[in-house]
Amino acid sequence: MSKKGNLILIPCPISEDGLNHLSAHVIQKCKQLKYFIVERERTTRRFLKAIDKSIEIDELSFHEINKNNPAEGLIEFLSKLNSGKNIGLLSEAGCPGVADPGQLAVQWCHKNNYDVIPLVGPSSILLALMASGFNGQSFAFNGYLPNKSPQLIQKLKQLELKLNKTNQTQLFMDAPYRNQFLLSNCIQALSPNTLLCIASELNGEKESISVKSISNWKKVNPEIYHKRPAIFAIGKYG
Repeated sequence: MSKKGNLILIPCPISEDGLNHLSAHVIQKCKQLKYFIVERERTTRRFLKAIDKSIEIDELSFHEINKNNPAEGLIEFLSKLNSGKNIGLLSEAGCPGVADPGQLAVQWCHKNNYDVIPLVGPSSILLALMASGFNGQSFAFNGYLPNKSPQLIQKLKQLELKLNKTNQTQLFMDAPYRNQFLLSNCIQALSPNTLLCIASELNGEKESISVKSISNWKKVNPEIYHKRPAIFAIGKYG
């Protein structure tokens, strides 16, 4: 019986100038692979060329995950594992399978007895948690919150209630162009003494990590986070 291939989970930089945050091991693995499952083929091609300009991109095969139907064509592409070919799984940024649709490929591999190999790399969620000073023993990543104010305010109040009851740090995010909206609603929904951390452009030249009470966030112009990738977290000190 021929040896089965492995699904390799490849972390990507979380900032455009963050290639130096990847290990030599990750870069070497990328250069060895010929098959990739990706969120956006164009981004992956640019990433691989940044790693090594000698990579022949046209000799590689890509499966771009359909956001509306993530399973479409995925199993067919994963069948290459059966003939011993390794496949790389990449997110748009950060670690695959975390806040992106890549987990479907991982689930299929576990169900069908293919090995899954995660590589170490930057995660904006963990970096934000580390830099916040909030409880790192108990925390929850809540992903994208509702995009309408009434529902968003209700959700933020629920997260604050959970924080106050359990001291569990609550992390969340939104698309960069909606950060101003998210911060404005945090200021409106949360109690004045609640601590909010905003970690933006992590690993980038313009990295910014700020922890303030909501009463002090009211003094900040939310526009400064417009179109800047960010992780939000509410938590406690002491």
